[in-house]
Amino acid sequence: MEVIGAGLGRTGTTSLKKALEILGLGPTYHTREIFRDPDRLADWENAVNGGETDWDAVFDGYRSTVDWPAAAFWKELAEHYPDARVILTVRDPQEWYTSCARTIFISYRPGVHWTVLRGLMRIPLMAADKRLRNFRQVFDGVFRRHFGDRPISSREAAVEVFDEHLAAVRAGVPARRLLEYRVTEGWEPLCAFLELPVPEQPFPYENDRRTWQRFTRRQVFRGMRRLALHPGSAGQAARAAQRANSAPPAPAKPAPPANPAQEEPAP
Repeated sequence: MEVIGAGLGRTGTTSLKKALEILGLGPTYHTREIFRDPDRLADWENAVNGGETDWDAVFDGYRSTVDWPAAAFWKELAEHYPDARVILTVRDPQEWYTSCARTIFISYRPGVHWTVLRGLMRIPLMAADKRLRNFRQVFDGVFRRHFGDRPISSREAAVEVFDEHLAAVRAGVPARRLLEYRVTEGWEPLCAFLELPVPEQPFPYENDRRTWQRFTRRQVFRGMRRLALHPGSAGQAARAAQRANSAPPAPAKPAPPANPAQEEPAP
């Protein structure tokens, strides 16, 4: 592991993933790896429940990681990989919450209609691969490492969590290991930090919201196609979705407090 992305999801992590891979620091672990290989979800189910995690096994074959779920374990990863550099992607907190509320936090919206929609949307997900049946519970546990008992649907609470996370990473990672980075800055600060030449190709800017929407649609269509080809799986998927919808969230182990770095703090 050479690069640890400590930035929360919706801070340009998809762009950073592509940039790191262009720079030769891939493969880069991202949430999508769980959908490519749903067996990986069990790694994070164990981690959010406080189980002993073999990080070398989780990231076997990867040279970098960005986005959730790994970003919720940035401190453990920074300690486990002491030579890895840490990149903290940032953006305006209010814009960050707006992006999250329209994408990954959408299932936390209050109201009966959202509860019904959540259940319906899980049916094609379960049909696509039953190993994803605990996906929401696991990611609720990931988010709770930041939020604790605070409401994820609250803008005020989310912005507070965002600011706390930035402060914790700044305090917990020595300045020499840390880059605080906005993907809009492009190649120069990233390459200078990684001590790599600037590529000739343009920086791979990605709109996280549109990328998420395209990816989500593909997963839903995949499940719907399987339901069409195997109608008998619909009942099994519906029952699995109902169980997942009614199951209590994973009792996430709170993230450990960051200890102030022994070296100078990050700027």
